Amino acid sequence: MPRLALIATGGTIAGSGAQENYIAGVLGADVLLGAVTELRRLADWHVEQPFALDSRDMEPAHWLLLAARVQAMLDDPAIDGIVITHGTDTLEESAFALDLLLPAGKPVVLTAAMRPATSLSSDGPLNLLQAACVALHPAARERGVLVVANGLIIAAQQLRKTSTHAVEALQPQAGAAPLGQVIGEIVQLSPGQPPRSAPLQVQPGELPRVDILYAHAGATPDLIAACVAAGARGLVLALSGHGSIPQSWRPALAQARASGLQVVRATRISAGGVWPNCNEDDTANGWLAAGRLSPQQARVLLILALAGQAHPDPQPLSGLFARYHA
Repeated sequence: MPRLALIATGGTIAGSGAQENYIAGVLGADVLLGAVTELRRLADWHVEQPFALDSRDMEPAHWLLLAARVQAMLDDPAIDGIVITHGTDTLEESAFALDLLLPAGKPVVLTAAMRPATSLSSDGPLNLLQAACVALHPAARERGVLVVANGLIIAAQQLRKTSTHAVEALQPQAGAAPLGQVIGEIVQLSPGQPPRSAPLQVQPGELPRVDILYAHAGATPDLIAACVAAGARGLVLALSGHGSIPQSWRPALAQARASGLQVVRATRISAGGVWPNCNEDDTANGWLAAGRLSPQQARVLLILALAGQAHPDPQPLSGLFARYHA
């Protein structure tokens, strides 16, 4: 039989209690696996649980720990694919981080649930089964990190959580289509292999602080200086419209850039993205444009890119963000 690795990290899929008042991450990986008898029919399983968190408590250090465990499974010739369970709240950040850190090859599939395991009509068991089906499918190889939920197969960099309660909360970003779907145990993946970039090389140790500032009517620039004073090395701006920077913020941002802080323009709007030098002179000001990345994904990329600058062959920040301008 094929052999899959299950890496459990907590989340609602491992939650226990009533839908309106449950505790996330309390059920272990063996419990999740034992609750879906079809999983033993599909494959033999190697099971790990590096941590058990409500994903609201996920931190960048967990990305590196998780990536290291997944890399070990990728390097193990006995493992054919990896399934990771995770909470939905920060799934788009963890999935994107793994996509940046891991090489393409064996399928790496994350899944989650909007209803705890003990609730009526829990969505976790079917999501886990269908994630395993995708992890075993030959067409899932070389695709980068995938997310499977509610019958959809979504590329990590396109994942968005679009609802606070609905089971169909996990969707591709506005304007993008899923890579495929799973009907029962039948996997339907679109053809073609998108180009993959080399994984980021991140040195072990403490990751740099990167903050997100949310623009709104009347927003004052004092928080920019506060981020610099607190030791931030990067700042992602969740701006209005096409990443429009308020006039009152510009002097503070100029001072922040002069101190070495990296600044990324993103948007709080769900569709459209932020492109370089459109209404803003990014080159003259030393700003970066997030492209199609959400503010939280832009933060993931900036954290890992800044951490990778200690590597002997660092990649320019402008080139890394340019991947997401197409």
